[in-house]
Amino acid sequence: MSFDPAIWRLCLVTDRPLSRGRSLTDIVAAAVQGGVTMVQLREKDSETREFLEHAHALKALLKPLGVPLIINDRVDIALAVDAEGVHVGQTDMPVEIVRSLIGPGKIIGLSITNATQIVRPDAQAVDYLGIGPLYAQTTKGNASTPLGVEGFRTLRAMSQKPVMAIGGLKPDNSAGVLSAGADGLAVVSGIVSAEDPKAAAQAFMNLF
Repeated sequence: MSFDPAIWRLCLVTDRPLSRGRSLTDIVAAAVQGGVTMVQLREKDSETREFLEHAHALKALLKPLGVPLIINDRVDIALAVDAEGVHVGQTDMPVEIVRSLIGPGKIIGLSITNATQIVRPDAQAVDYLGIGPLYAQTTKGNASTPLGVEGFRTLRAMSQKPVMAIGGLKPDNSAGVLSAGADGLAVVSGIVSAEDPKAAAQAFMNLF
């Protein structure tokens, strides 16, 4: 199904270890005030109950604001809180099964790091792609080799899907990837670790 193209512009991908001791909801609330259009809750190291508690808190915060909540990896958590969608990686549950579980009206995103992945059926069946990493980054220990702007441009040309760039993005290095065809930016530390998450989000949104 089709979604408002504006939601792809700026996705905040959460990472509590990078939050400098601040509460997740405070950071997300400030970032949304700054213009974030989608939030992906990523909890790689949380137990299920803790993950669920954070998901409920963000759903309560974001639903009145009309900002979609996407759950990373965990379809069960997404179903439990009626999140707007799920983002999966190459080693997570296959997209076809995710769709059968969450239904046709929800958003599914897929991480892409190379040309082989982008031509597979999974990549044709999702609502958006997250392509990266663009630049060297530290938020994902097993990250692939950075694509750079030209590597991103090549992959972007291979799909008609909405595409968000991810990986080491900052306001001063993101204009090029937008020019290379990105519909939006998925940002982790550039907002989560910022002294002022609202101002950081505004700086990214100014690129549009």
